Amino acid sequence: MTGFIHSFGRAVRELREAQGWSQELLAEKADLNRSYIGEVERGRAIPSLATAAKLASALELPLSGLLAHCERRAA
Repeated sequence: MTGFIHSFGRAVRELREAQGWSQELLAEKADLNRSYIGEVERGRAIPSLATAAKLASALELPLSGLLAHCERRAA
């Protein structure tokens, strides 16, 4: 499970950086705290399904797209 959590965080970071966004901007778009975004990206926080959906929406992806990116990272 820990590997998946780290993969999720790396996926969020990669997708955020691909947009050229700071953690602050992603946090604003997702209506989350910037420090929480950092915790997710480092695999230190486990986002709820609702939070994962907020992140996906902010990244302009369906939740399934964010999870698929995460799964590709884990493979």
